[in-house]
Amino acid sequence: MDIGSLQRIAWDNKVLKGYNTTDLPLEFCMLQEKAAASFTAWRRGKEILGEELADIVLYVSSIAEMTGLDLQHEVKEKVDKNAARPD
Repeated sequence: MDIGSLQRIAWDNKVLKGYNTTDLPLEFCMLQEKAAASFTAWRRGKEILGEELADIVLYVSSIAEMTGLDLQHEVKEKVDKNAARPD
């Protein structure tokens, strides 16, 4: 699955389930909560770390959709920029 497809699937699921699609500050707060939950899962050696990290990706995808960004394009641009930096 590419990032663009993931972004659309995550968004369609939010719409279908009636989840937040308009409150951007709330979405950023939920992203922070998921990042904290991921850290806690890692620190405690819990098996749900992968699930928590996946939640982060889904929240980031939703934020990109809410702000009209093509996340796949943005990630590619950033990867290229990082690759071009001197060591």
